[in-house]
Amino acid sequence: MSKTRVLVIEDEESIASFVAMYLRKEGYEVDLAAAGAGGIKLAAKRPPQLVILDLMLPDMDGFEVCSRLRRESDVPIIMLTARDAGTDKVVGLELGADDYVTKPFDPRELVARVKSVLRRAQARAQAAAAGPLSSGDVTLDPERHEVLVAGKQAQMTAKEFDLLHYLLMNQGLALSRQQLLEQVWGYDFLGDTRTVDVHINQVRKKLGNAAVIETVWGVGYKLK
Repeated sequence: MSKTRVLVIEDEESIASFVAMYLRKEGYEVDLAAAGAGGIKLAAKRPPQLVILDLMLPDMDGFEVCSRLRRESDVPIIMLTARDAGTDKVVGLELGADDYVTKPFDPRELVARVKSVLRRAQARAQAAAAGPLSSGDVTLDPERHEVLVAGKQAQMTAKEFDLLHYLLMNQGLALSRQQLLEQVWGYDFLGDTRTVDVHINQVRKKLGNAAVIETVWGVGYKLK
C-alpha cells in the first residue's frame, strides 16, 4: 500500500526538515521544495495528497502558489506563515486553502491538522462519488464543482461552494455557526463566527429565490 504523500513548500530549511521529520514519523512520504516555482513543478511531477505551503517564499508569495495549484487540482492545502493577520487568513481560504497554521507552532498540532484535512478531503471525495445534490431550483455537482441555479451556472468561491454543499447534505437540519465553521473551514477562525454570516449572505444572494437558507435564531442556519 502506497504512503500518503505530503509536499512541503518552505524556504526555511530548519522548519522544512523539522516538519518533514514529524510527518515521516507518522508514516507520510514527504517531498520538499524551497521556492514556489519549484513546489508547483514538483506537485505536477509527483502529485501529493496534501500540500503544506509557506506564505512567505523567495520567488512568489504563497497566495500566488495556492492560486496556481488550484488551477490544476483540488489537492488540500495548509498555509504555514509567521503572519497572524485575519485578512491573510481570509484571502488564503478564499483562494482555496483548507487550513491555516501560524508560526511558531507545535509540530504535533500541525500533524493533527494534516490528519483532519485529509479526513475532510476523503469525505468530500465520497460525497462527490454520491452524485449531485439539489434543493428547489438549485443543483450542486461535487464532481464537476458546479452549481446550477434555475438551470444557469452560478459562480461561487471555494468556501461558498463548500458551505452550500454542507447545507445541502444536511437539508432541514439546524446547523450552528460553530458547527459550520468547523465542518466547512475546518478550524477555529479566531473564535469569530461572523465569517459564516458573511458567507451565508453571499450564498443567499447567488441563490436568489431558488432555495431558502433560513436563519434559526439563537442557533445558526438551515436549508429548507
